[in-house]
Amino acid sequence: MNYQTFNEDIIRLVGGKDNIQAVVHCMTRLRFTLKDRSKAQTEELKALDGVIDVVSNNVAYQIIIGTHVNEVHAELISMLGLSPVTDDEKGSDAKKNPLKAIMDLLSETMTPVIEPIIASGLLAGFLSLFSITGLISADSPTYQLLDSIRSSVFFFLPIFIAMSCAKRLKASPYLAVALAAVLVSSSINDVAGLSIFGIKLPQMVYANSFIPIILAVWFMGQLTVLLNKYVPKFLQYFLNPLLIMVICLPVTLLIFGPIGIWIGDGIGWFFEVLHNTFGSWIVVMLYAALQPFLIMLGAGNFMMPLALNFVNKMGYDPIFLAAATISDIAVSGAMLGYFLRAKDAKQKQLFGTVSFSALMGVTEPAIYGAFIKFRRPFIAVMIGGGLGGLFAGLMKVKTYSIVWGLMGLPSYADNQDISNLVFMIISVVIGFVGAAIAAFVLGIPQEDKEAEKVSEMTDVVENGTSLKKVPLGSVVEGKIVPLAEVNDQAFSTGALGKGLGIIPANDQIVAPSDGEISVVFPTKHAIGLKTEQGIEVLIHIGIDTVELDGQFFDTIVKQGDKVKAGQQIATVDFAGIKEAGYDPTVIVVITNTVDYLDVIPAAEDNELEDAACLTVVL
Repeated sequence: MNYQTFNEDIIRLVGGKDNIQAVVHCMTRLRFTLKDRSKAQTEELKALDGVIDVVSNNVAYQIIIGTHVNEVHAELISMLGLSPVTDDEKGSDAKKNPLKAIMDLLSETMTPVIEPIIASGLLAGFLSLFSITGLISADSPTYQLLDSIRSSVFFFLPIFIAMSCAKRLKASPYLAVALAAVLVSSSINDVAGLSIFGIKLPQMVYANSFIPIILAVWFMGQLTVLLNKYVPKFLQYFLNPLLIMVICLPVTLLIFGPIGIWIGDGIGWFFEVLHNTFGSWIVVMLYAALQPFLIMLGAGNFMMPLALNFVNKMGYDPIFLAAATISDIAVSGAMLGYFLRAKDAKQKQLFGTVSFSALMGVTEPAIYGAFIKFRRPFIAVMIGGGLGGLFAGLMKVKTYSIVWGLMGLPSYADNQDISNLVFMIISVVIGFVGAAIAAFVLGIPQEDKEAEKVSEMTDVVENGTSLKKVPLGSVVEGKIVPLAEVNDQAFSTGALGKGLGIIPANDQIVAPSDGEISVVFPTKHAIGLKTEQGIEVLIHIGIDTVELDGQFFDTIVKQGDKVKAGQQIATVDFAGIKEAGYDPTVIVVITNTVDYLDVIPAAEDNELEDAACLTVVL
C-alpha cells in the first residue's frame, strides 16, 4: 500500500491538517483528536480502500486500519509535521472529565510499551516450556541470557513509562527518562537508610513499578511550564534542566514514590477484598465476557496497569490477563461460527481473516469489522467468554507473565505449574467452542434481514415477467405535487432523480422506510436516507431554504443513525418558512433512480397521510 497517498486521503477526509489537533495509534486504529468532528466525512472514510471502519465516540475519532497501523501512523505524523501529542491536545485535557483524562492517559501511555512487554512475556512463556520439556536447563547460560530480556524489561519498566507519557504530560522525554533511571539505580532502588535534607526516606522498590513515575512525570511537566514562564529565556537552556532534576527527585522520593506505592497497594487490597468476599471468578468471568465492549470504547488497555500491579506485588495476575486471553479467543470462536454459517464468499473471507487475527490476540479487526455491524457476536462472546472466564476463575488460574493471546499459553506453566496450564487451556477451549456455537446458532442478522426484505416486497407481473416493487411511505402529511410542477429546475427536470413534491399539512418529517441516515446538510433543510434495499432517498424541505441557514428547522437525527419507517426525523416550522417568503414544498426524490426499472409516484389527487408516496420497481 502507498501510505503517502492513503494518508493524503485520510487528512483530506478528516477535514484537513488544520482540523487535526493530535493523532495517536493503538494496535489497529488511528485515534484522532479533531477540532471540529462535523468536518470529518465519515462515510467517505469508511469507503476508503484500506479502512476497515470508522468509530466516533467520547474517547476519540477512530479510523480502524489494521495491524500495519504503526507504519501508517509514522508516515502520517511526518506528513502532518506533528509529534504524537500536541500542545493543543494537552491543553484540552483540562476540559475533560478528570476520571476520563486519567483513563485516557493510562491507555495511551501503555500502548507504546506493549511491544517490549509482549516480547518479554512470550519469551518467558517459551522458556518455561523449554525448561519443563528439558530442552534448556534453567541453570544453563543460554537460559539465563535469554531470561535477562524478560527481567530487564520489567526491571526498567519505569524508564519505558517515563518515555511514553512525558510529551503528553508536557515534560521533556529525556529528563523524564533520566529521573526514572535515577529511581531504579542501585543508589536508590530498595536501599534502606536513605535521607535527603535531613528527612528520612522510606525503603522503596521503584523497579517494576509504574504509578510513581507517572506521578513524577506529571509533576515534572507542571514544573516545566512554570519555569518556562518565569525563568528568563536566555537562561532556560542551561538552568531549567538542572532545576527540574534537583526539584523533581526529592519531591518524588518524599511524596510521589510513597503515594504511588500506596495506590498500588490499595488496588491490590480492593481485589483481595473482592476475592475474599465474592471470589475473583466473578471479575474474571465479567471481564472475559465484556472485553469487546471496552475495546469498542477505546478502553481496551485500561487493565494493563492493574495486571502490572498484580505481577509486581504477587508475582502473578489472578484476573485480567487470563480473562483477556479467553475473551480474545472467544472472539475468534464467534467469527469461526459466522464463517461456518455464512454463505456469501466475501463474508466468509472477512470472518475467516478476523477470526485468525483474534486467535493471535488482535481483536480490533473483528470487533470493528464485524461485531459492530452484526451485534449478535457480542452476545456470543458474552456466552463463550463468560463460561471460559467462570471456569478459569473457579480454578484460580494465574498469569505469571504480562502476555495474552494463544502464543502466551506456555507462560501459564511457569514455576513448573502444569495444572495451571491445563486449566487455562480448558478455559480457552470452553470460550472458543462456546462462542462459536452461540454465534452459529444466533445467526447473521443481515441474512435474516435479506429474507425479511424479500417477504416485504410485492410481486408485480408485467408482460408475463415477475418484478418486485418496494413501497416508500410519505415523509409528511399533505397534498401531492407532480415533480415537473415543483418550482426548482434541478428537481423538476428530473436531473436529481424521479420523485414528487408534497405541500405539507403538518410540521413533522418522518422516515419513509427503515434505513440509515446517509447525510444531514449543515443547514438542516435536506436529509438523505439509504433504505435497507439500497434505495437512496433525498428529502429536500422547501425551495431555496438553504438561505435560511437552519432557521425554522429542528433536525432530530444525525448522519449514521438507524431509523424505522414512520420515525420522526425532523420538525419544521412551515408557517415561519412561508412568512419568510419561501416555498414550503417538500421534495422527495430517489437519487439512484437509474439503478431501478422505475420509480412510480402516488396519484396527484391523493391526500398523503400514511399512504405510500413512491413505489420503486426493482
